[in-house]
Amino acid sequence: MAEVLVYVDHVDGAVRKPTLELLTLARRIGEPVAVALGAGAADTAAALAEHGAVKVLTHDASEYAEYLVVPKVDALQAAVEQVSPAAVLVPSSAEGKEIAARLALRIGSGIITDAVDLEAGDEGPVATQSVFAASFTTKSRVSKGTPVITVKPNSAAVEAAPAAGAVEALSVTFSDKATGTKVTGRTARESTGRPELTEAAIVVSGGRGVNGAENFAIIEALADSLGAAVGASRAAVDAGWYPHTNQVGQTGKSVSPQLYIANGISGAIQHRAGMQTSKTIVAVNKDAEAPIFDLVDYGVVGDLFDVVPQLTEEIKTRKG
Repeated sequence: MAEVLVYVDHVDGAVRKPTLELLTLARRIGEPVAVALGAGAADTAAALAEHGAVKVLTHDASEYAEYLVVPKVDALQAAVEQVSPAAVLVPSSAEGKEIAARLALRIGSGIITDAVDLEAGDEGPVATQSVFAASFTTKSRVSKGTPVITVKPNSAAVEAAPAAGAVEALSVTFSDKATGTKVTGRTARESTGRPELTEAAIVVSGGRGVNGAENFAIIEALADSLGAAVGASRAAVDAGWYPHTNQVGQTGKSVSPQLYIANGISGAIQHRAGMQTSKTIVAVNKDAEAPIFDLVDYGVVGDLFDVVPQLTEEIKTRKG
């Protein structure tokens, strides 16, 4: 069976969930070979092996932390030359998509971004994408070179599948361009204690109907009762009620959680484009004609200030 390279997104050896999802998808089309780079790369082996990696290629160098994406592209190119994989899978983060695009250009291959599913095909991996603001679903494959595919978080369930996970050192020679853009400083993001928005299994969002920054406490309370991330529509962000980093939509972040709860959000195409691939969608809106109800699995016509607190209390009661 052909090998499939999986780029490992990790923080000092702690593997992030989208990478484990990639391993699940990689097993559908071949044998996963993980590529872990930077500080703590070797510490990722146990988690990667537990989720199906037959091999873990590691390389640590200061360049990965001191410079932007080019050193990582150099390393992935070296891995492609060493393994000759059937495909290269990368998480669909902003950095991941830049790495994937640069790699595809380097190796003369086609690229598919923001895939939401992956399956084996007679002529190579077939990727499913949600396109044109999620109005259509397409299936496509790369027709030239080694397919480079970025996959959106929450596109597959994390499944344990113990494998050898043999650790091998990856030999990397950095290109002249690797040190072209230097990182001059880092500031740790203030933690809210909630999941990362793009990776969360549940997202609770508020929109214009929340009617003020102080009222987002209602949205946060529901999110916390579910262990969810908090999102906001563009209208709420533009009004200054919630940070832009939490905006869901075409000009914000795209999310694809198992459950998306939209509160006081009308359902404009700008917002729908960022959440329409969610597995289950619930909306609370007092306007029965709101476009969001054309999209939902479950809808509640009512005032969010009445409905959401009751829902929060019911969840707490059942959990308690």
